[in-house]
Amino acid sequence: MIMNYNESTRTLIINFDGEIDHHSCNEIAAISDNAIKKYLPIKVIFDFKNVKFMDSAGIGMLIGRYKQLMRFDGKAEMINVNNDIKRIFSMVGIFKIIPLVDENTETLANL
Repeated sequence: MIMNYNESTRTLIINFDGEIDHHSCNEIAAISDNAIKKYLPIKVIFDFKNVKFMDSAGIGMLIGRYKQLMRFDGKAEMINVNNDIKRIFSMVGIFKIIPLVDENTETLANL
């Protein structure tokens, strides 16, 4: 997992890697929580470009990070979600709270 923070836009990008499942979620959550507490970003972008698999534990992990951001009035977005994960996210309705954005949007161009 790689994180990039842009101080001028107060945006944190979290690039997930590999599998997001019950084996990896606690570590991913802890690292993400520490970065969110450290930077207090206005926006966190979850990048799924290198994610091969994700289970329900991953969905819970995302919702937990979203709730943490809400405490700081932050927002979350997702990019680069593959079709398999996109289908799961659509079924559970996660896009209603964490929108999927095009990685070529103006938001990302300014980072």
